[in-house]
Amino acid sequence: MAVRAIRGATQLDADERDHLLERVAEMVTGVMGANHLEVDDVISIIFTSTSDLTSEFPAYAARQLGFGDVPLICARELEIERSMPRVVRMLAHVETDLPRADVTHVYLHGAAALRRDLTRVQAVPDADA
Repeated sequence: MAVRAIRGATQLDADERDHLLERVAEMVTGVMGANHLEVDDVISIIFTSTSDLTSEFPAYAARQLGFGDVPLICARELEIERSMPRVVRMLAHVETDLPRADVTHVYLHGAAALRRDLTRVQAVPDADA
């Protein structure tokens, strides 16, 4: 069993508590599902958010998903000129048998533009094809 780091990010439409909790939960469950993980596989998660998000701690969304005994921490993202607004990022440290090359990083909504090189996107079959 190896320790791997998995990245994720999501962009919010607005700084509203319920919206933040929904988007962060979507990101966390997306990372978990894409990498076939259970909560017990997670060592820790670091969440960062841009300074324009103040309605809730992103880690609270993970707590609501059952990450009660997993170490979680929230921090501020660097304020860089031209950076994307309203973004929550995560870095999860997990135990998995997946080779590093097979780890799937999850970037959702507007944040998908941040790291297209890391995100594996499954093509949706065309219904007319």
